[in-house]
Amino acid sequence: MRADDPDVIEIEGPPALERPAEVVIEALSPVVTPARLERIEEVVRNRTDSLVLVLDCIADPHNSSAVLRSADAFGVQTVYVVVGEHGFRASRGVSKGTHRWLDVVRYESAEACARRLKQDGYAIYVAAMDADTQPADLHETSRLAVVFGNEHRGVSPKMRSFADGTFSIPMRGFVESLNLSVAAAIAMQTLARDGRPRLAAERQRELKARFLMNSVTNADQVIEKFLGND
Repeated sequence: MRADDPDVIEIEGPPALERPAEVVIEALSPVVTPARLERIEEVVRNRTDSLVLVLDCIADPHNSSAVLRSADAFGVQTVYVVVGEHGFRASRGVSKGTHRWLDVVRYESAEACARRLKQDGYAIYVAAMDADTQPADLHETSRLAVVFGNEHRGVSPKMRSFADGTFSIPMRGFVESLNLSVAAAIAMQTLARDGRPRLAAERQRELKARFLMNSVTNADQVIEKFLGND
């Protein structure tokens, strides 16, 4: 998919809550249907920050979109992005708005991204076709960042220099590699299949408030009315 396709949009990080999460939840919970509220709460319960995905200068918006959909599907809340020369773009048609439910954290350099991951206690493993380690071998790693690189150049040397190791997707056919988005989906499904540690209570409240904001039309106006400012 071409980066200048009209369906392509630049993906930024999540908007910060302008009100305390408790206020947002109290104001908006009565506005959504009970089924929707239950769904939001279920999704939040199954989100994790113990497994994060890192995209190192991904170029194809189709791949970006597919990876974001997989992250949402498998409960991976945070996606770190090292922005390439064309930014970080996704296809509306492919992503289906899933970026609105994720924390997409952008970095201008691999070094800045890796240093933050290390500061937050993550072990960094990069995808490499010749690696002996498989995703299943990393399942018990308590805080894990899995890195996928550019479709043509792979993971950058700078990111590799910070890595704790490499991993590969097991394959038993003649094909030697998988599409980036397919490989990322397999890795996330394997690493999250039995569940990962849940988010802290405060983080869950934050996500619940954000997801409610995404679910309610004119949410800001509803909150203002709730607070008596309308």
